[in-house]
Amino acid sequence: MKRRTVVLGLTGAAAAPTVGFAGAARAASGTAPRAAAGDSSLVFDPSSYTEQTISLTDTTGTAHSVTYRFFKVASYVARPVDTTYQSLNISVPVAIDGVAVDASDAPVLLANAIGGYMPSSVANATGIGASGMGGGTSRQGLALAAGYVVVEPGARGRTLVDADGVYYGTAPAAIVDLKAAVRYLKYNRGRVPGNVDRIVSSGVSAGGALSALLGASGDSPLYTPYLEEIGAADAGDAVFASGDWCPITDLEHADAAYEWNWGGNPLASGATVDATVSAGLRAQYTDYVASLHLRARGYGTLTTRNLDTYLLETFLQPSATTYLAALSDPARAAYLTAHPFLTWSAGKATFTWADFLTHVGARKKNAPSFDAFDLSTPECNLYGTGTTRARHFTLYSLRHAAGDSARLDADLPDKLRLMNPMHHLAGRANPHRAKHWWIRLGTKDTDTSLSVAANLATRLTGLGDDVNAAYYWDAGHGTDLDPGDFISWIGKVSGHTARHR
Repeated sequence: MKRRTVVLGLTGAAAAPTVGFAGAARAASGTAPRAAAGDSSLVFDPSSYTEQTISLTDTTGTAHSVTYRFFKVASYVARPVDTTYQSLNISVPVAIDGVAVDASDAPVLLANAIGGYMPSSVANATGIGASGMGGGTSRQGLALAAGYVVVEPGARGRTLVDADGVYYGTAPAAIVDLKAAVRYLKYNRGRVPGNVDRIVSSGVSAGGALSALLGASGDSPLYTPYLEEIGAADAGDAVFASGDWCPITDLEHADAAYEWNWGGNPLASGATVDATVSAGLRAQYTDYVASLHLRARGYGTLTTRNLDTYLLETFLQPSATTYLAALSDPARAAYLTAHPFLTWSAGKATFTWADFLTHVGARKKNAPSFDAFDLSTPECNLYGTGTTRARHFTLYSLRHAAGDSARLDADLPDKLRLMNPMHHLAGRANPHRAKHWWIRLGTKDTDTSLSVAANLATRLTGLGDDVNAAYYWDAGHGTDLDPGDFISWIGKVSGHTARHR
């Protein structure tokens, strides 16, 4: 056992020597559960850690000192493709503000740092949050200060290519890796600190999409061949709760959703997108929304005829109301003067959908936004295979390039299902899905349609899950304006109360 003390700010990086991997964990006792392929390398070593201290300030402005044990796991699978990415770090608080705490039964925050479906590595991290993105470090630090265990997993991503030119991180590698990380934790129940029945995933953007997918697809047998191939532990991969910020998901319908939402908005250059392409994609969304059979109280079945009103009244106007109510009277008056499309009456903000779109202004992406005709978008790379860097994954874009008789490659329909949480929530929804959900995005986030997260939240609500969904007014992509509330929410839904030694 090694110990060291490091003092750093919440978003700082420790100026300390690199800590080597704890290595493949030592052999388990004969009573341990069976590891993948009988490989004892998946047994967690609770004695191999460094001890560190961080200083941080919470969302109320209160300073804290947290001493924690930092564990490095060389790989969470028995047959890793690339340990640089298929590794994880575990941070366990042992003292908060000088008071010893017991985290043996604390909830576990599984915080991925994936962006753009790119590879994510924690291999060189020397402390908590060293590879965080989009506010991830803040949530991780706050979780540690609340007495939770924090796990930071790496994962393969779409751009990884070997010496033979083979892409080895394309779909579904990232979600398979995250599931394997969960399996590692559950396999090591009783050895790894924390309550592995209370794992809460979190992520931003593509990481938010993967967090939602992890929540929706728990224990799905569809992933079994991929998990067996890399030697994932013989355990379940369902998580207790899912925190999802601006999830870039439902990709095969994202082009249509984007045009339904932002089709009339200009690009930042002032140019407009191809009207024929935009209209064609927008028409597709009508059929897709109808196929979802979403229902919401007070609105009945959601269609593209009432979806805008539903978004306005359920998410956007409440978002503006919360924002304006928090301002001082002079600041609120100034904002309303500068934005006359808003009506403020009886403590509530109202406006029209058309005025809201004008207020947002420029759209970020061209049409199609995700399956670009020239295969230039990240999502085309996500669905690459072998030595093929990028592929069309929608019939619309494929047929634009190859003619009306073109068909998607035979493997793509299954891979699309493996990457889409909505698939696991349709029909007889996955009974092993997470039942607690935290969903956030900004109202000025034009990285995807505002309806994507709303559809997810509405489906989950209809299934009877506990859903805490909200939009941040005037905020863009990757924003997290209430990290402290998320940490409090974890404690509430998990039923956890910090235990002092």
